[in-house]
Amino acid sequence: MTFQPLFRVGPVRRFTRNLLCPVDLFGHSLLLKYTRNPAEAGEEIHGHARLARHYRVPALHTHLRVPGGHLLAYERLPGGTDQGLLLDLLNTDGPASHLHTYMDQLTAAYQEVILTTAWPADPAHVVRKLYWDRAAPGGRLDTYYAGKEFLIADGLVDIPVSRLNTYALKINGRRHHLDWAATLRWLRAHFATAEPVWAALTQGDPTDVNLAHPLAWFDYDTAGMNSIPGEFANFLWYASVLGGWLVPTYNPTAFADHPAAFTHVPANTPEIRRAAIDHTTSTIHIDYTPRLSAPRRAAVTAYWNKLVRPVADRLWPGEDLANLLRPYLAMRILGVYNLAGLASEDRLVLLARLVEAMSPAFDPTTYFCPLESPCPAP
Repeated sequence: MTFQPLFRVGPVRRFTRNLLCPVDLFGHSLLLKYTRNPAEAGEEIHGHARLARHYRVPALHTHLRVPGGHLLAYERLPGGTDQGLLLDLLNTDGPASHLHTYMDQLTAAYQEVILTTAWPADPAHVVRKLYWDRAAPGGRLDTYYAGKEFLIADGLVDIPVSRLNTYALKINGRRHHLDWAATLRWLRAHFATAEPVWAALTQGDPTDVNLAHPLAWFDYDTAGMNSIPGEFANFLWYASVLGGWLVPTYNPTAFADHPAAFTHVPANTPEIRRAAIDHTTSTIHIDYTPRLSAPRRAAVTAYWNKLVRPVADRLWPGEDLANLLRPYLAMRILGVYNLAGLASEDRLVLLARLVEAMSPAFDPTTYFCPLESPCPAP
């Protein structure tokens, strides 16, 4: 007969400013979440309640005020090392049938809820944390970039970012132009308008670690009425850039229980082939090869074809998806990591990606490479 302890505590993990800890208590599997911010705790509790009416979420058993913050006790779903998340389906050498089935379930659930709850909402009434608040005075755009100067790429392109507008940019053979200061002003102005935005009930931060396998949703402080283009940009950017490359590189503790993520970083890391300045023509040349593993490419493809396109056809027939996605994508590029704090090669690639997103020629279907075959070399 195997003895099962009545009380067992697992390892504590830190995710941003929160702590998570698995606990077994009298036969119940719990996940305890500790947060110091009382406002975020309230948003989490409220968001969980709203999401539970439409999506599968683990039960919230109780929430308590404790010294220094709040403690929330959730039902703990099955999982383990390299198990239990969408991340784990992406950390493989090829897209297995499990991933295709999962993406079918994910996109079907989202399509049903989004089309049922979609509404042109006042921006004051949508979840503002990931976009509006970061663009507002004192938000991340200001904290990261206001009055700050840094080089485009130390040792590669030793030109201050503020002088980008004085150079032509030739990226993978295509000519572009970007005014850094004007881009920041445009983003601030875009997210300061009162123009209605199409919003729907979603979790708001659909990352590889916030989506469980079997399908369920975690993390609820951004749950509620979210901008639909913002939801799309968030998943597409995380699946194609953050989850496979930048997050395991700069925030490895987030994947402590999913070490296979680190094995696949090279398959998702862009390669810089050329970075040079032609002073005679005031041209910066950047040639890089995007990389995306086959499972991530399959997930992005399914998300685009089975969710983004059908929803766009219903809600915005005939509208340019590039224009709808551009401000949200630019905010994801600039408002997650401070570009000045990244390695020069990574900063150069992200600036190139920003330039491409801001270009009039921006095409999301090629930008995110939603193709089953590898992205063609430029």
